[in-house]
Amino acid sequence: MSDVVEQIPLVDYLVLGDEPHLQANECTSCKARYFDRRNACASCFGTDFTTVVVPNEGVLTSFTIVAHAAPGIDVPFVAGVVDCDGTSVRGNVINTPPDADHVKLGMAVKLATYIVGTDDNGTEAIGFGYEPA
Repeated sequence: MSDVVEQIPLVDYLVLGDEPHLQANECTSCKARYFDRRNACASCFGTDFTTVVVPNEGVLTSFTIVAHAAPGIDVPFVAGVVDCDGTSVRGNVINTPPDADHVKLGMAVKLATYIVGTDDNGTEAIGFGYEPA
């Protein structure tokens, strides 16, 4: 029996491995980036896309401290938008207290992964967020 735990990403655009990262679909005409599959670019209507790696480091450009959520969701938590060298990424700010003393606009952050849950076979679902850099 192997000691290797199988892991699957919670979202298709999270790439796991030795150096986890996000990848986006970039329009070859105008360079707009999208995390979901596209038939056409919302910016220029181009139809050709290439896959690009999104930088793991960024700057927190917007955030809110969520105090009320659906049952079973631990609160408070910080939901934010991170600018990763021109690519906007929505994700939670993790591994820091969820308060205004620890989370600030313009703070440098980096991609971090964590286990969201484990199924009956031991396969781990892996999510991502951003932690202070």
